[in-house]
Amino acid sequence: MKLTVKEMALTGVMTALLAVLAPLAVPLSTEVPISLATLVVMLNGALLGKRLGTLSVLIYIILGMIGIPVFAGYSAGAGIVFGMTGGYILGYLPLAYLTGWIYEMGRAEKGMKHYACLTAGMLVGNVVLYLFGTIWFMQYTGMELMPSLAACVLPFLPGDFLKMAVVCVLVPRLENAVMRTVKYA
Repeated sequence: MKLTVKEMALTGVMTALLAVLAPLAVPLSTEVPISLATLVVMLNGALLGKRLGTLSVLIYIILGMIGIPVFAGYSAGAGIVFGMTGGYILGYLPLAYLTGWIYEMGRAEKGMKHYACLTAGMLVGNVVLYLFGTIWFMQYTGMELMPSLAACVLPFLPGDFLKMAVVCVLVPRLENAVMRTVKYA
């Protein structure tokens, strides 16, 4: 992957934004906290596209794995990524990719179709994130499907819809500057 200096800088800025906002978490009675990570991951995919958005998330995961406290609650280490909630962290990769990919396909559309593609990308990405993360959680804990969904999916849906709305508000305001910088391919 050959990147321009501008693409590297923008990817670095979005990685830094993810590293700063993702640790801010609200603990729940389950082991999975509510964090701002998915908001920034979706923003990465929409603003940077599938390629750079996914790269930004990958760098974030590597930073956390080597010990920089960028995960929810300022946690870090490979044990987090390979632990109970690791499937959700690794699920950020398809979330960024799918958000970026589907949104890129509809980028030329005007009006509501433009937002429909952005929303569709985020919805599909979140479904894959939840699918991957929940299967991982079930394998790690031995819990059945319904209790796992009650612990790891249902409490997060309202917040995720709110995060999607925030991304829909932010993207039109930010993407003109980003599109002048990034080549989507």
